[in-house]
Amino acid sequence: MITYNRLNAYRVMWLFVFFDLPTETKTDRKNYATFRKRLQKDGFSMMQYSVYCRHCASSESAEVHRKRVRQMMPPKGQVSMLMITDKQYGLMENFWGKNPKPPLPTPNQLEMF
Repeated sequence: MITYNRLNAYRVMWLFVFFDLPTETKTDRKNYATFRKRLQKDGFSMMQYSVYCRHCASSESAEVHRKRVRQMMPPKGQVSMLMITDKQYGLMENFWGKNPKPPLPTPNQLEMF
């Protein structure tokens, strides 16, 4: 009998959202701000300007959030999503200038739904 560890580094996922949205008009700026706020409300954290990520307990949970992002897409601009495992996320290298900076830690809190 195979037993799976629920918080296995290959089951836990990270969902990234990358976007390049226009900001020329007042409406464009409002759409940009609304999109960012909705990402944050859905639990995404800003890694860089226009790059947000979210920890998900499983690929099923990540798919729920991917669908939410699809529903909140602004009318103009480019939005890309990338889903990776926690194991892959742990291999990321971040630098602040020449100094290495550790990646965001895996949240301790489990999601209820």
